[in-house]
Amino acid sequence: MVEGKDFRLAGEIEYIQRRAAEHDGRLVTVGPLILFSTDTGDAWLLDPAEHLAARLARNGDPEPIYFEETDTNFAISWKGSYRIEGDTFIYIDKDSGRIVSVLGYPTRRLAQLG
Repeated sequence: MVEGKDFRLAGEIEYIQRRAAEHDGRLVTVGPLILFSTDTGDAWLLDPAEHLAARLARNGDPEPIYFEETDTNFAISWKGSYRIEGDTFIYIDKDSGRIVSVLGYPTRRLAQLG
């Protein structure tokens, strides 16, 4: 749970999912979080401090994410973790243990923000 936020997480998630549906690469920081979409239609929500990740869209189609939000707090059900190795974004699903490696994401920018 994060306290003292001054943004609406739901609105930011919807925005980045719309960008992904349009295959429009964007990167947004909100409080301690990073949201990004790619020109391939993927979108992610990241917590760089803890290296947590949740996919928000795949190939332009929105993915479900569970979170709770009040006027001052939010909590996210993180689906996995991530790391960046050079130009490779690596996602590890916490339930299945599946590892996904992706090239073409804005890894340098993500590393700078994290």
